[in-house]
Amino acid sequence: MSTTVRRALAALTLLLVGSGVVVAAAPAQAADPVIPAMTNIRTGLNTGFDRVVLDLTAGPAPAVSYQLTDELTADPSGEIVWLTGEYFINVTATPAAAHDLNGNLTYTGPQKFRTRNLRNVMAVAVTGDFEAHLSIGLGVRSRTAVHVFTLTSPNRVVIDVAH
Repeated sequence: MSTTVRRALAALTLLLVGSGVVVAAAPAQAADPVIPAMTNIRTGLNTGFDRVVLDLTAGPAPAVSYQLTDELTADPSGEIVWLTGEYFINVTATPAAAHDLNGNLTYTGPQKFRTRNLRNVMAVAVTGDFEAHLSIGLGVRSRTAVHVFTLTSPNRVVIDVAH
């Protein structure tokens, strides 16, 4: 706000207060939106499917989607993310992040890791954390059914990949 505008507002306030007119206070600045932040990535082998779970902090459950693709790209750079796998699954969660409002990382685990304990999912990578869009890439052995959904209390993004 410019100095001229501030002075004009101060003069108007003094004029209104001096004349006995009561001015309602302006509402406080809107609070920063709550964006769930990823704190952990867990994997597990289940009968018929591999499961990857993204643990999130409190906030609204993000909308999730996925895309089967021939390669993964980093968001926002667009550079190829090299990951073990024959095929790839790109999962996005919005709003979600891997950092807090001050820019501090909330997920301090590896950005890429192999999943030797799973049958189809070979590797996982954090491929994007930009403007409340969190992207995770999975390298898989074969193209099969994928089911992505959220759970709450606590917030989680669940990615099930059939064997």
